[in-house]
Amino acid sequence: MTYTLRSALIPVEDGYATVDVQIEDDRIAAIAPGLPSVGTAIDAENKLLLPGFVNGHTHSPQFWQRGLIPQLPLELWLADVFDTSTTEVEKTYLGALGTAINTLLSGGTCVMDHLYLIAGQELESVAAAARAYKEVGIRAFIAPLIQDLPFVAGYPEGVQTLPHQPYPQSTADVLATMEAIVAQSHAPDDGIYIAVGPTGFHRCSDALFEGLRDLSNRHNLCRHTHLLETRSQKMLAQERFGGSAVKHLQQLGFLDHRTSLAHSIWLDDADIGILAETKSTVVHNALSNLRLGSGIAPVLKYLQAGVNVAFGCDGAASNDGQDMLEAIKIGSLLHNITDPDYQHWITPHKAVEMAAIGGFTGVNLADQVGSLTVGKQADLVLYDLKNLSLLPRTDPIKLLVLGRPNAAVESVWVRGRQVVLGGKLQTVDMAHFSQTIFNDGAGYHAPRYSTIHQVEAHYRRVMGLSECGETMA
Repeated sequence: MTYTLRSALIPVEDGYATVDVQIEDDRIAAIAPGLPSVGTAIDAENKLLLPGFVNGHTHSPQFWQRGLIPQLPLELWLADVFDTSTTEVEKTYLGALGTAINTLLSGGTCVMDHLYLIAGQELESVAAAARAYKEVGIRAFIAPLIQDLPFVAGYPEGVQTLPHQPYPQSTADVLATMEAIVAQSHAPDDGIYIAVGPTGFHRCSDALFEGLRDLSNRHNLCRHTHLLETRSQKMLAQERFGGSAVKHLQQLGFLDHRTSLAHSIWLDDADIGILAETKSTVVHNALSNLRLGSGIAPVLKYLQAGVNVAFGCDGAASNDGQDMLEAIKIGSLLHNITDPDYQHWITPHKAVEMAAIGGFTGVNLADQVGSLTVGKQADLVLYDLKNLSLLPRTDPIKLLVLGRPNAAVESVWVRGRQVVLGGKLQTVDMAHFSQTIFNDGAGYHAPRYSTIHQVEAHYRRVMGLSECGETMA
């Protein structure tokens, strides 16, 4: 398809400019005032045009756990998540659909889905998510969340102290499954990319990281993992490696320009230097980190050190939404309290840059998409500047980032295809989708959590908290 966007407002170095934009096939063909109309003419007057954002870290099956899991630290919250995760492939499909819809309607055109797999239906889980993303028309990286160590390995002293069974699949079996997933679902020409996604060093062996590194090298796949999300994981790294988890991952050869690292909260200056040296990306998930009490990532230090930083929503079980504009707002304003020098703070324009080109840098596509540049792929979003939440007529990007935009996305193009028009999805019957999700809740029963009772006392002990039921003096 070919489009001409008429009189769009775009950010430029010294403010804003009004231009026409031509889209031909999947590319931005021209940006200039007064261009001739080609293809479908789009009235973009009084609308802000920006590159699409990347939801750099999420878990789409957690769509079903919105508003469900109590407020707990990660290590206990995760026990409740596992107890209530879906075991139905159709729900994996619907969860990916819901994640994509929410991302698109808040300015995102790409998602990195650290996808939970249903045991025994691993390939079917990935195929279901890929089907959803293709149907809705979003660009998607699917990083199957895999491990080869038992659940208790994620706790300091967990393997030594807590009863457990070995992980049911061998490292070789897990790697073979990943090979099969790549063969089945990696389709960059369709906008669907498979990435390698070990859950993190806390539940993955060195052999698994090395095998995934090699798989990534063979197929040029992105790499995605959780890193030092909590103080407990920092303690575990000391216990397991005698020092830095970041240094250990570097020694394994897992860190490079294709690697994105979710959270990255408990790092020191030497760790930050390694991320800069290896050109790894940090994905900042501020809302999740606040909900789980994990800490505040040293994002200003990352930026000052030259580390690329992107934004993510994280899964809806620890965010309870998938609103990119909300994630960007909290993820930038939060750091005003971490550095008294206001000249270091993240400006709204910088936040937009981090969400767009920073996000696409994290998925190794910055040379192809992520900015308003002729020749790049057309992942574009128009925001309606007459929308009440973007009024009065002050600075549009400040209103977008610092305000509370509500239904402000007017149109979205992904790879040159218009998937949102007039604020409505063109690829999904939203009424039918919403009714399907509503109907599923008719049989809702309060969940029964069991795993947390097996690990909570241990967690409180190793973290120096009072015993369950006691009050600290």
